[in-house]
Amino acid sequence: MKGGVASGGHSGKRRWKGLVIGVLGLVFLSMLVPLLFLLGLHNGFHPPGYVPEQRSSPSIGVYGPRIIINASNMSGGAGSKRVDDLVKKFAPTLSKDILKNISHKAISDQAKNETKNVSAIHNNEQASAVHNNEQAKGYSVPPHDDPQSQPIENNSKAGDSAQIIDYAKGGVDQSGKSCELKFGSYCLWREQHREDMKDAMVKRLKDQLFVARAYFPSIAKLPSQDKLSREMRQNIQEVERVLSESTTDADLPPQIEKKLRRLQASTAKAKTFHVDCNNVDKKLRQIYDMTEDEANFHMRQSVFLYQLAVQTMPKSHHCLSMRLTVEYFRSPFNDTDSSLADKYIDRTLQHYVIFSTNVLASSVVINSTVMHAKDSRKLVFHVLTDQENYFAMKLWFFRNTYKEATVEVLNMEQLNLDNRKLYLSLPLEFFVSYSIDAQSRTEYLSTFSHSHYLLPEIFRNLEKVVVLDDDVVVQQDLSALWSLNMEGKVNAAVQLCSVKLSLLKSVLGKNSFDKNSCAWMSGLNVIDLVKWRELDLTETYKKFVAEVMMQEGVNEAAALHASLLTFRDLIYPLDGSWALSGLGHDYNVDVYQIKKAAVLHYNGKMKPWLELGIPKYKRYWKIFLSREDQFLSDCNVNS
Repeated sequence: MKGGVASGGHSGKRRWKGLVIGVLGLVFLSMLVPLLFLLGLHNGFHPPGYVPEQRSSPSIGVYGPRIIINASNMSGGAGSKRVDDLVKKFAPTLSKDILKNISHKAISDQAKNETKNVSAIHNNEQASAVHNNEQAKGYSVPPHDDPQSQPIENNSKAGDSAQIIDYAKGGVDQSGKSCELKFGSYCLWREQHREDMKDAMVKRLKDQLFVARAYFPSIAKLPSQDKLSREMRQNIQEVERVLSESTTDADLPPQIEKKLRRLQASTAKAKTFHVDCNNVDKKLRQIYDMTEDEANFHMRQSVFLYQLAVQTMPKSHHCLSMRLTVEYFRSPFNDTDSSLADKYIDRTLQHYVIFSTNVLASSVVINSTVMHAKDSRKLVFHVLTDQENYFAMKLWFFRNTYKEATVEVLNMEQLNLDNRKLYLSLPLEFFVSYSIDAQSRTEYLSTFSHSHYLLPEIFRNLEKVVVLDDDVVVQQDLSALWSLNMEGKVNAAVQLCSVKLSLLKSVLGKNSFDKNSCAWMSGLNVIDLVKWRELDLTETYKKFVAEVMMQEGVNEAAALHASLLTFRDLIYPLDGSWALSGLGHDYNVDVYQIKKAAVLHYNGKMKPWLELGIPKYKRYWKIFLSREDQFLSDCNVNS
């Protein structure tokens, strides 16, 4: 009995143990299976038929799909759907400017990680889709492949579009964007005048010192951070002492790098504590105000210096004029020639008139015209200048010859027409800003000055003259202008139809005029003096000037007002290829148009003989500058 009971007890215990082990095993498996499922899903286990998506760095993974979708027509596939989901998820947080400036290399690498088929079509379809999308808006865009690479040049056939932007000669700013090529663009100016930063270490020390000073007051109030407070005070005092004795990097002591690192380290520690934000904010606002005031000061100073540089003759040019004047009186010469006097009034010859006070500018105009003339013997140039520059002009054109062309220099103050005291006034330029279709545009209008309306009286024996501004360069033979049928008009000029007279109604007042008529440009003008005298346009001009003066007093726009109204319905439009303007203010003049134009007009403030001149246009002017004259070397003329 006992043996049977014992045997039954052991058997019951084994069954009980087996049940316990079985239950524990089931519990363990019930916990293990979900755990494995979750871990497997997280680490890449997918249902059959699912194509896994490769992971990439977060900074690129967000941007890549966005641009790829815009650039290519993806269709079908789980990978495509996955990319669409990412785009929908992240699209609201993406900036268009950021998307446009993602480099092609980064996009291509991400595309390879996302899906293979996206990578295969990315290069061709992205460029075409983005390019077509941007061109539909009316302007060309820089290439999207690499912000640091040279952008492609404009298609020469598209040169007629006013909104074509030539990014080929522009720069790329620090964000990778192409510079906006327009007058006054700081980004473009910086790229053209980029220099290595001077005293970079001094600037770094000052910046770090500002930040340390902002955090120090808050750290000094924490009793538990006495050690850090002393460390910051010591580092700040050391840097202050160095900056009080050094203004350039060359003055800095040898161990300055270590001092800067210690200051940066203590500042980094201070940033880890909860500090009084009001103190930091107050200090940083003080720094901001100081910086803003300094920036405003430098901005006003730069504007003043820019205007001064534009309106002041360069030192080398002033030297040249003075040296020529002194030489004129030092060694008098005999320039009286009866044959030349006959040419001055010979109606069978081609007479060109230039109003100028700049010796070199006048020389370039004459030299470029003669170099392209088929027969230089027929050319007669009349240079009208003032008393101050008359003798310098006289000696220069006596010393320098231009093939067989004839040059006459006239002093406006000595002409004494009808016992009137005359003064020279140069062609006028007006900066016109206007808006069309919510787009702001600017143009430079160049027009006649008061002196131009004396042409019929100054040249009483002539019937036709061609007036050239002194900021032009001639690239073709102009003899065809002398056989031009002007159809009874007085002034043949290139019109600027981007500026309609309706846009200038505030200047023209209530006078009657065709609002759809185009403004006209000086620079290259063919004047019919016979028709001018018949219509007595000089008196008409005087009446309009008197009208403006009576209504508004002395007004700089009086000449523009009077010129546009005096020649209304009397302008014969020249083809645009005769003269191309804008080289003195527009960075975006198409190269194809420059080569095609007969005359290049540097209207604007950035004249080619100034250091402010646009570098890529200067060479068209420089090639006609004679450098053989000794006075140019003596005065260091490097225009």
